[in-house]
Amino acid sequence: MVWGFENIQLPACVWSENVDKRSALASLLAGILFFLGWWLIIDVHAKYPNEISNVYHICGIFGTFSLLMVNSVSNAQIRDDAYNGGCLGPRGARGWLFIGFVMGFAAVIAACWILFADFVAMDVKYHWPGVGLFLQNVFIFLGSLTYKFGRVEDNWS
Repeated sequence: MVWGFENIQLPACVWSENVDKRSALASLLAGILFFLGWWLIIDVHAKYPNEISNVYHICGIFGTFSLLMVNSVSNAQIRDDAYNGGCLGPRGARGWLFIGFVMGFAAVIAACWILFADFVAMDVKYHWPGVGLFLQNVFIFLGSLTYKFGRVEDNWS
């Protein structure tokens, strides 16, 4: 896959074509982003329990489901290299991946909508709950992308 980052030279100890290092670092970064997203919203809800509604957490739940959907399909299933099962074949895997990306992006857009509609446009005392909700969904989506496209997959997966 062409990323546009081919010309960036990083030290071999940080990011190399070595499967162990690159996959481990991508997994670590994705986990940190996912953790940071949920940590932010837990902090926001603990600090401002009256300013943030429980319904707003649906965005983060959909973002988490999106992360699970996107990363449950391997690149080999998308390319039809090692797909041996299922009733829909690679077309079903591509559809599942597309729905996962749409769900993740919709969660980010919904969090942005909530931020501007309920916290920026309204005259509220605190804006941090809306910013925290938006950042939660951005971090979950970035974690999903990092885990999906940052790892090097083996041929058997």
